[in-house]
Amino acid sequence: MGAWCSGESTKPVFVGIYGAVLGGFAVSALFFLLSSFSSLSTPPLPLPTTPAAAANLSRSAPALPETMYNRPIWKPPPRESRMPSPRAFRLTRDMVAARARDGAIVVTFGNYAFLDFILTWVRHLTDLGVDNLLVGAMDTKLLRELYLRGVPVFDMGSRMATEDAGWGSPTFHKMGREKVLLINALLPFGYELLMCDTDMVWLKNPLPYLARYPDADLLTSSDQVIPTVTDDSLENWREVTGAFNIGIFHWRPTEPSKRLAKDWKDLVLSDDKLWDQNAFNDLVHKVFGQPVEGQDDLVYSYDGKLKLGVLPASIFCSGHTYFVQGIYKQLHLEPYAVHTTFQYAGTEGKRHRLREAMLFFDRPSYYDSPGGFLSFKPNIPKSLLLDGAHTVESHFALVNYQLKQIRTALAIASLLKRTLVMPPLWCRLDRMWFGHPGVMEGTMTRQPFLCPMDHVFEVHVMLKDLPKEEFGPHIDFREYSFLENPSLPQEVKESLLEVQLCDDHSSRCSAVNRTDKHRPLLLPRNSTEEKLLNIFSSYKSVKTIQFSSMVDAFGGFADAAVEMKFRDRVKRYVGLWCCVEFREIGHIYYDMYWDEKPGWKPHPPETREQDHPPWS
Repeated sequence: MGAWCSGESTKPVFVGIYGAVLGGFAVSALFFLLSSFSSLSTPPLPLPTTPAAAANLSRSAPALPETMYNRPIWKPPPRESRMPSPRAFRLTRDMVAARARDGAIVVTFGNYAFLDFILTWVRHLTDLGVDNLLVGAMDTKLLRELYLRGVPVFDMGSRMATEDAGWGSPTFHKMGREKVLLINALLPFGYELLMCDTDMVWLKNPLPYLARYPDADLLTSSDQVIPTVTDDSLENWREVTGAFNIGIFHWRPTEPSKRLAKDWKDLVLSDDKLWDQNAFNDLVHKVFGQPVEGQDDLVYSYDGKLKLGVLPASIFCSGHTYFVQGIYKQLHLEPYAVHTTFQYAGTEGKRHRLREAMLFFDRPSYYDSPGGFLSFKPNIPKSLLLDGAHTVESHFALVNYQLKQIRTALAIASLLKRTLVMPPLWCRLDRMWFGHPGVMEGTMTRQPFLCPMDHVFEVHVMLKDLPKEEFGPHIDFREYSFLENPSLPQEVKESLLEVQLCDDHSSRCSAVNRTDKHRPLLLPRNSTEEKLLNIFSSYKSVKTIQFSSMVDAFGGFADAAVEMKFRDRVKRYVGLWCCVEFREIGHIYYDMYWDEKPGWKPHPPETREQDHPPWS
């Protein structure tokens, strides 16, 4: 824990921060001054609305005249109006009062890099009928965009860059400090505060649940992966071993919570390398362990007066309890939220996980790729999926079998210039950051399980624009659930060509193809590049080509240089599994071309010199 500082020693820090904030407002003023000379005649359209969201828009007009503070969400400003002055976007008690309902406000914040996450966050809430929300903008680009889309937004004066803030980076820590400052700014207004990170979504209105615990000063989510309760009650705090997670927590404006917020602010401002979540956990555990009389699910913490409850991870889900364990399904509970923690591919991995669960709202163009889509039905033998013990060897045998098919699908997608719809991935072993026996003891992880794509693939690498001259053309992809997504246009769903593989010399394979448009197209196994291009040139207008299998579907590229570039690209697509227990180096790298290395075995690197991906 960082050293404690007296009020005097922190004065220069506060002066610097608030000076920067004032400077930020000056920059904002210049930005808005320039913006005001152009009218807002063509505001971007908001995300498509559901009936629930439409009902939210059509609510009866408020008693007071409509302002930018109380305007219905998703209702853009009037056409030909000018951008309000910077002062109008400052966080004030009046702004919060205009948006609050029943004494509560729901808040998130971010920069422009998280625009799509923020729009998804708002959309989920409005679909649930929750409109008492505000979004803090850390840069003027995000502020303008949200205002034009009809999302209630305030200026945090941060003047942050618009790019993504990677985990652990200085920008990441700056965002953490901004959260602490924001909580301290909001609590004195006297409203209950549900503070959220942007990388989570709401699946059910949480406010009635939070109201069940009116005496709690603070209700926090956690990284708990072992359930301590089997119903929808708060976690048994005595059994919680995971860290309290500050991505979802609910503050009441009580004196103990305000004192905690202030001490937390002082602590993180005293050390700019201190992670805000660690600081929060350290403070909360200064005093911890005395149950609140008559309310056994609450515990006195922090100063011995703050009443704390831990939200159940089975329904206020982490990335592990939702995407890996699926605890809510096994216990037949309704989840309230999912926070995309416990994943391995940065912001891109978080976005992909939400897409896999069909919880992310993308632009319409995402669902209709110009070149069309390519999908296939994974072929996995029962012996690989179900038979035998769940070991490192059986896990890699299962994953490697799938990798070989995906490798072939990537090659055909690249050749046909189509977007690959990834298949569902099956794993026998969980992935963590430390050694474990396959799945963490006490969790409800089933074996085998449908594992998130980032357990095996480097999603963020697959999305990079690698140099074409070195790695060949970019290969776009979609999540395995893509073709079942309700947002998929009907014309894409209906435009489908099924392809079945056959033996080249069989009479069935040599029969005239596609005399009946309702029958699958027959394709010889190990087809050449020329044959694939010739056959599918007649089906460029078909939106989705679906192969019955990818086993031996492609014989390889005709040009050795093209083949080499493709190999260099897809070798980088796979990551590692972690970790074998009781080893200094316990992780094992996946290898896209494992089958070309006789005697390949899933063993961790023996030395630091050997500890590198197979392509490096």
